[in-house]
Amino acid sequence: MIPYGRHDIIADDIAAVVEVLQSDFLTQGPKVPEFEKAICDYTGAAFSIVVNSATSALHIACLALGVGPGDLVWTSPITFVASANCALYCGAEIDFVDVDSETGNMCPVALANKLHNAERLPKVIIPVHLAGHSCDMQAIGDLAKQYAVSVLEDASHAIGGSYQDQKIGACQHSDICVFSFHPVKIITSAEGGVVTTQQSDLAERMAQLRSHGIVRDPSVMLRADEGDWYYEQHELGFNYRMTDLHAALGLSQLNRLDQFVAERNRLAIIYDKQLKGLSLTPVDPLTKSFSARHLYMIRLHQSDQRRRIFDCMRAKGIQVHVHYFPVHLQPYYLDLGFKKGDFVNAEAFYQNILTLPLYPSLSDNSQQQVIDELYSCLV
Repeated sequence: MIPYGRHDIIADDIAAVVEVLQSDFLTQGPKVPEFEKAICDYTGAAFSIVVNSATSALHIACLALGVGPGDLVWTSPITFVASANCALYCGAEIDFVDVDSETGNMCPVALANKLHNAERLPKVIIPVHLAGHSCDMQAIGDLAKQYAVSVLEDASHAIGGSYQDQKIGACQHSDICVFSFHPVKIITSAEGGVVTTQQSDLAERMAQLRSHGIVRDPSVMLRADEGDWYYEQHELGFNYRMTDLHAALGLSQLNRLDQFVAERNRLAIIYDKQLKGLSLTPVDPLTKSFSARHLYMIRLHQSDQRRRIFDCMRAKGIQVHVHYFPVHLQPYYLDLGFKKGDFVNAEAFYQNILTLPLYPSLSDNSQQQVIDELYSCLV
């Protein structure tokens, strides 16, 4: 089976983890801050906080932005459920902004219309960089400023990409950005995530929330003279910490991030060239961006073919996939009052999309097999 995605682990990655296993620290040690500094250096963010998953990152980011009961958060319906669930974890309500029909990313025109007509404005907007392709962040950011709304980028797919010649994660048009280090993402820490921001107050709050709401800084303590052993819990936080084991793997992987992204883009160009003339259209990134190419997605011109082609490719050992079923049509969200027809572009986009295998170790022969089998299945 040729999978749709696959992590890439080499001897250097294994050695980095073994070094931690043989050290004095397995959980919170020197590798965590080293990984955070490396992410800042790479993205241009002033602060980064690594956590145990991108879902945890989204949760503490929402809390740091003040999301709570009575608030409203808007995100894209074409995403993994965590992009919406994070608002509900905070006791807030969730709503969605329809997507651009071609990219599957949050549509700035739909966002502008929804903001203009809103009886209640959102506290936070969460645009999602589907497939590693950046949303139109300047348009989204400008609208957010106009309406005094915070922006949280869900860039789980997008580390290594850029927008307007700045690395995604620099928060040029947002308050906080989130990346995922799940094994099928661009780089992996086995499991993990990170938040980046340019704002020190947000970074401090997220660092505190990551570890049970505990502080160790004497300048903010109620009882600063207790002794070096002392710590205080200032709010109800979580055990969302990343271990040194995971940080060591992520740090090692970060050394090859640009190599991974370059290879993903090379393979995407091959797909683009060889799939021309078929009854499909690639889901392409914005012209003013450079995609991390987490996924290679196509839109089939005839949606009634999708299931047949999916089954045909799977039967031939090609693990095609579909990203994603619209969140608002998940049973849990139907129970919240959403229904079919609420976000017509997202629903139509879902009907036509298919994800082809794309990962750095995909060989030219395997990619050609994917292409040949797709041709045969489309007949």
